[in-house]
Amino acid sequence: MQQTVTTAKAFRGTIGVSANKSISHRAVILNAIAQGEAIIEDFQRGADCLATISCLRRLGGSFRWRGESELAVKGLGSRGLHEPASVLDARNSGTTIRLLAGLLSAQPFLSVISGDASLNRRPMARIVEPLNKMGADVTGRDGGRLPPLVIRGRPLRGIRYRMPAASAQVKSALLLAGLYAEGETVIEEPAPTRDHTERMLAKMGADMQFGEGPVLRIRPLTRELTAISLRVPGDISSAAPWLVLAAAHPEAEIQITGVGVNPTRTGILDCLTAMGADIRLEEEQFWGGEPVANISVRSSQLSMNYRC
Repeated sequence: MQQTVTTAKAFRGTIGVSANKSISHRAVILNAIAQGEAIIEDFQRGADCLATISCLRRLGGSFRWRGESELAVKGLGSRGLHEPASVLDARNSGTTIRLLAGLLSAQPFLSVISGDASLNRRPMARIVEPLNKMGADVTGRDGGRLPPLVIRGRPLRGIRYRMPAASAQVKSALLLAGLYAEGETVIEEPAPTRDHTERMLAKMGADMQFGEGPVLRIRPLTRELTAISLRVPGDISSAAPWLVLAAAHPEAEIQITGVGVNPTRTGILDCLTAMGADIRLEEEQFWGGEPVANISVRSSQLSMNYRC
């Protein structure tokens, strides 16, 4: 069947975009091991984030849906997780398996975490090696390089670790392990990565330092994390096509509401601004430690002579 698509004469309006997946993962994991109850609004209800909830439920986590995208989490405290009766299924979520591996490496029980055929081909040595240097007992197929991962929780010790490649998932796994380790854990990044875990941990009361160069530090818990309610910001990746459309179209003006503008994620804004795009951030605020704004963009004279 042949279809003809014609160019719209104008684009104008206000829209919202899907919630940030990375923040949704972290909101349920960290609130599950905190003290108190939290309400997570605009939770990203995709398959990956639902896999994280499913795994945490098998570990004793308590979650209750209030409508389509609002989730109530009852925190178990730092020592409230229990041994799962069966294999944890991360489905196709690399964030789920890697972050939970860090958390489970310090728990006093055995856990096995696996996924679908695709996930079980993804590299895990990048987390297995540093976790085992901390004293963990994490093994897997092909010498620990592939899932499923078998994790025998053990007492951990803080280490200084320079990551060979930039990875927010690896960094987050080590931060979660560092909450339970004896002594300070120091992580050196070769390049900045998204800092959602650091921001949320700091908001919940973790003893850590970050944001000053490529080194971050976390010390073991001396008191429970405090559960925090938050609204999950819209994902700037989902906003990107609309930003480009409005800037490039000759007759357009669009506002995208409640978008996360974490500086580790705003490369699209930097590039469009360097090209001459008319972009404004309005009603800037913080949700759960994350910077959020309404982004307004209108038709612009874009230049290809730019550097970003």
